[in-house]
This record gives sequence, C-alpha cells and structure tokens, in this order.
Amino acid sequence: MRPLDLGRLRDYVNANIVDFHQRRISSLEQLALRRLLTKNPYLFKAKHITSAGQLMEGLLEAFLSSSEEKLFGDFLEGLAIYVAGETCDGHKSASQGIDLEFSNKGTHYLVSIKSGTNWGNSSQHAKLAQDLRNGVIRVRQARVAINVQPVLGICYGRTRTSYQKAGYLKVVGQNFWYLISENRELYTDIIEPIGYRAREHNEAFYAERARVVNRFTRQFIADFCDERGDIDWVKLVEFNSGNYDLDPFLS
Repeated sequence: MRPLDLGRLRDYVNANIVDFHQRRISSLEQLALRRLLTKNPYLFKAKHITSAGQLMEGLLEAFLSSSEEKLFGDFLEGLAIYVAGETCDGHKSASQGIDLEFSNKGTHYLVSIKSGTNWGNSSQHAKLAQDLRNGVIRVRQARVAINVQPVLGICYGRTRTSYQKAGYLKVVGQNFWYLISENRELYTDIIEPIGYRAREHNEAFYAERARVVNRFTRQFIADFCDERGDIDWVKLVEFNSGNYDLDPFLS
C-alpha cells in the first residue's frame, strides 16, 4: 500500500463534510408535517406530551436521529472509498450490496461498509451474506487463481475481528481503517477534520430547525388542536392510522 497523504485526506474531509451539513439542512427544508405525523402517536401520548410545541420537537428529533445516521453513514462510506483509492487504487464496487473493492498483498477484498455495529435485522444480514457470496463468485469467474476475501467493514466500534459463519470477515473500528490504509492511527487522524467549521454549520442547521418547529407547530395547532388548545389525540390517531377496509376480507 502507498502511504496516505494526510494533507490530501484533510482537504477531502473538509470539502465533503460541508456536503453532509448541506444535506442535513436540505432534509429539513424539504420536510412536510404529514411525514412527521407518520411517527408513532401512541408513544408520544404515553410520554404525556401535552403541547403542540413539545410534540413537534419530539417528532422532529425522532426523524432527525434516523436521517442524520443515514447521511453520516454515506459520508463515512465515501471517506473509506477515498482512503482505499489513495492507498491501493480501491474503487466503489458495481456489485449489489458491496461498496468497495481493493487489492493488497495478493488478496482482492470485497467490502460492504456499515457505519456502526447496530445495523439491520436478520433478513438484512442474510442478504448481505448472499451479496458478498455473489461478489466472490463474480470476481473468481473474471480472474483466475485469485484469493478473494469478503468483508463487512464497520466504521466505529470495539468489536473484535472475526470470521462469521456466513463466510465473511467482520472488521470494526480501528481495524477497519487500518485494513484500507495500513495506518494504525487513521481512525483518530480523521476526527479533527470531521469537525471542520462544525460550529457555523450547526448554527445554520439549528436556525432552520427552529423555523421548521415554529412552522409545523402553527400548522399542527390549526389542524389537530381543539378550541381550548388541547391536542386532539383521536383526530391525530385517525390521521395517522385510520384506514378501515376489512369488510370485503371478512365476509
């Protein structure tokens, strides 16, 4: 592997972390109240939410937690592909379910990248294993006598490296970043540039977030609060889940 140029890495992170923040703001700008109201109304009633503002804050936080994890996972995947490209001409794979391919020391690696260790259900894990097996078959058909190693690469966490029963190698945290760079400190080297201009990006994000909360609160009060200003939970649940159409199926 070629040594990773940390100056070029910093430039890449600085440029692409801006895109992550812009996508965060864009997700807010494009959000509609109807989408927020698909979240579980029973949960918020059980938490004794009594004001429209509280409810909008809770719904928005639930939406953003899943949205930001996906957006930042995309950033980390792109960063890993960039690192492998710099160190060993790695590239984004065209195979379904596989994100990165690279070769090092006579082994061709097929890598599916996940952000953290808590991902997917049993069906998604099974699909990942099948996608990696299909990738191995494809590479072996195209190249004669090549050693192919399927990998589940996870960007953060302390889980030990292990071979899984499904046939792939699971590599997590520091070990994953080392696998694609042969730099044991890379997992900490990337943390400072990831914070590039974070304060000003977050200020812009929270300004837009406040506007969304205010706008949705006003709209929610008009549509789902009674004349006294109380939340009409029955009306909200009807909007969220009212879909009765069973009669033809029960006759």
